[in-house]
Amino acid sequence: MKIVEEKIIDDLKEKAKIIRCHIVEMIYRAQVGHPGGSLSAADILTALYFYILSIDPKNPDWEDRDRFVLSKGHAATALYSTLAERGFFPTDLLFTFGQIGSLLQVHPDKNKVPGIDASTGALGQGLSIALGMALGARVDGKKYWVYALIGDGEIQEGQIWEAAMCTAHYKVTNLITILDYNKVQLMGPVSKIMEVSPVKDKWLSFGWNVIEIDGHDMKQIINSIYEAKRVKQKPTIIIAHTIKGKGISYMEGTHEWHGKAPCKEELEIAIKELTNSV
Repeated sequence: MKIVEEKIIDDLKEKAKIIRCHIVEMIYRAQVGHPGGSLSAADILTALYFYILSIDPKNPDWEDRDRFVLSKGHAATALYSTLAERGFFPTDLLFTFGQIGSLLQVHPDKNKVPGIDASTGALGQGLSIALGMALGARVDGKKYWVYALIGDGEIQEGQIWEAAMCTAHYKVTNLITILDYNKVQLMGPVSKIMEVSPVKDKWLSFGWNVIEIDGHDMKQIINSIYEAKRVKQKPTIIIAHTIKGKGISYMEGTHEWHGKAPCKEELEIAIKELTNSV
């Protein structure tokens, strides 16, 4: 187990609050975006970018950097907010999100936004992209790690399982996959749209090592990644149990806020709740 100082954990929690505030304000200003799945992923992204990843905001294309693929590309506001806070570009740019001509559109574009390693949006493709990066590191003799964040609605896509099968076959252990398992997708509960459980058993049957965690617990997120790095014979997926719309009472656990923007009054409530949260 990785021993992380309590002050660092507290700092990460505070950073996640800031990122969540950015998310809802960006979506409010643009009146477009996906708050629910962005908020559920905020703690995971915070842990990665502020503790785990070997990256350099001043040199986004550093050849030996760790790579991150946001396979659930509709959660772009979470990634943009994280990158801005990490210093890849000014935070003022966040509030151009969704505007004509802005670098920051509803889905991430690696050719425009510093720090984006893969353009994503078509669900199911990101794990294949991450697998290609990880295999490329092996061929080139590089030591960097590749991380992919996938969604639970996304694992209804067949391409995810093709990539899962290939990753296990070639024992690609420099790829760590994280499932944002918030159990809600665009039209309703995942269990009603297309049941994906038993999720753990499915990944085990494909030859993966599986770790289950609370995806809002910073210590568990960090420890699970270090645990995954110690596994050398098979790839690892971290099933992170999360809450859709985490941190905002009227958004939590409902599909209604998958792709809906708040009004001014709703934004004010959201910021107050996020700011005052423990």
